[in-house]
Order: sequence, then C-alpha cells, then structure tokens
Amino acid sequence: MTMINFGSTLSFTETVSLIALCPEIRVHVEGEMGIGKSSMISAISKRTGITRCAYIDTPNLDVGDTALPVIKHDTKTTGYYPNERFNLHLGEPVIIMLDEFPKGAAPVQNMLHPLLEETNPRFGDIPLPPGSIVFTTGNLTTDGVGDNRKAHTINRQSTVRMRKPTSDEWINNYAIDAGIDGAIIAFAKEVPQLFASYLDDGQEDNHYIYNPRRPSKVYASPRSLSRASHIVKRRRELGANAMTAALIGTIGEQAARDLGAYIEHQNELPAWADIIANPKSARVPDSPGASAVLVFGAVQRVEADTIDAFMSYLDRFDTNWQATFCLALAKSSKQKVGFANASYRNWLSANQDLL
Repeated sequence: MTMINFGSTLSFTETVSLIALCPEIRVHVEGEMGIGKSSMISAISKRTGITRCAYIDTPNLDVGDTALPVIKHDTKTTGYYPNERFNLHLGEPVIIMLDEFPKGAAPVQNMLHPLLEETNPRFGDIPLPPGSIVFTTGNLTTDGVGDNRKAHTINRQSTVRMRKPTSDEWINNYAIDAGIDGAIIAFAKEVPQLFASYLDDGQEDNHYIYNPRRPSKVYASPRSLSRASHIVKRRRELGANAMTAALIGTIGEQAARDLGAYIEHQNELPAWADIIANPKSARVPDSPGASAVLVFGAVQRVEADTIDAFMSYLDRFDTNWQATFCLALAKSSKQKVGFANASYRNWLSANQDLL
C-alpha cells in the first residue's frame, strides 16, 4: 500500500486544505497519474464556498484560446479580452485550476504566468478578482511524461507532492459516495496493492500499478478503477469475455484477471429483495470475498425503510463484517440513515470495543 512519509507528501484532503486556507500563495501540486488531482477544484469550491470555477486543461490550449488582442480606439492602444472559460469577466472571486501546467506550450505558459504572481496577479491587463485562488498541477518528473517548469516559475510557487490515496481513503472518501460498483470497492479493500506507488520500496513486482520502467501503459489507478466501475456494473449484459477484455484495456491485464476472478463471488450472493424480505433466512455468503462485495454494496443501497431488515440480516455475519458495514456507513453520505435508526445505534453502543 501507499507509503506515508511525514512532511514529504500530502493526502488529497491535506492538499485541498492547503490551497483553500492559503489563497495568497500559488501552490503547484505534483503527483502520479490518475490519483485525483483534477478533482481538487470541486473539493476546494466546497471548502471555500467560491462557486465560480475555471478548470483549464493547459496542454490543449493555444495562445488564441486564452485571450485575444483588441484595439482601444479611444486611447489608440491595445488590450486583451480573456476567453470566457476563465470566468474573469464577472468580477467575482474565482478558482482557477491550471491542470497539467508544465505540459503546456511555452507561449501558453507565458500568457498564464502573471496569474502566478502573489502581488498584482493578473491575466493580461485584467486584475484577478480579490479572494480568487489559482493553483497548478502536474506529474512527477520521474513519471516520464514531459513535465517541465522553468526556474523562475518554480520560485513563484509552493510545490507540494500529493500522494496516492490508501485503499481505505479511496473507499471512504470517494468510492462509496460516487456509486462505484460494490465488487470494485470490495476488491480495492482486499487488494491494497492497487494503491501502492512505484516509488515505494518493494513494488518492483507489483504489476497492478504504473511503473515507468515497464512497457505497459495500462494500469490500475484511482481514476481507472472508477472508469472500470461502469464496465463491471453492466457485467451481466456484457458477458464475461467482453467484460474482461474491456477491463484489460482499462486497468491492465493482472488487475482485470484478478478482478474477474473476484467477481465470481457474486454467484454466492442472495438477491437484495430476499435479504430485506427474509433477513433471518436469506443466504449468508460463505467466502470473505462475497461477504465484502455484499457489505460494501449494502452501504450504497440501504435506506431508511430497509436498514432495520438489513441490520437483522447482518447480525448473522461475523462481527468483523458487522463492524466493516457500520464504520463504512458512518463515513458515507448515508450516515444519517444509520444514526436515525435504533438498531444501528444499538449496535454501535454494544460494540464500542470494535470501533
């Protein structure tokens, strides 16, 4: 799993907090591919209350996509009209994310560079609205994907490295609320190596993840696992062969084969309707893999009118699985469903030693 070195890397939550709490500085976030950097803008918006956001895909811009020169006939001078995508024409605080900034063409970087100034930040001759936030992202130079910042740019920014999430962070902070398929959540819980970094010790033989020293460019990452969820959710319609082929092209050969084997545990699962209608007699899975798929899937499916029945069914499981469900529900967006239910609250009270 991901190695956490104090003071050298930040989690997703810590990175968002730094940018939100220190809008005066220009933070550059570097990290491996597919770990969630691009999703920071929405988290920062939620944290700060700034609703105007401008996600700028820097490598795909030409100079003409940033601003156009205009003639000011009254003064016989020229100025710039910024592209609408930057949201600067409204005069309100805005969060500007310059994604993959080090991969941008040199003329584009030069055009955007004044936004990185701490004093008098501007875009062309247009001042940045007070209260705005500007940050950039990029990959690690060791990833070998062409990131390059000039020395004077680096000196204007506070560079931090965002680490990959651990499996538990990905599950509890993202996957459950994002509706990721329960089989993938359970697989991620069972195989934390999916979230390891090639920079960690002992990962030379980890064929799940990206490693610049290997030729394969298809690998498992938080981003590709999220995309794989769309395939897995339609596994019955697709069939095993089509599902496996699509997964190989999404998360790589080893992860796809192992996930496919893991999904076979689905055959042990009772129907959700049977669990709710017959909690005392519905089948309880025999294998840990099937239990994991069922428990994490239940966190997404349980509602106020079904949680009593599910808690009654869950009482027939090993206490470790009971704790897994109750803790995951408490950390999800459905926590209110749990805390409003007497059976759930009673379980928490009676099993404090497991929490």
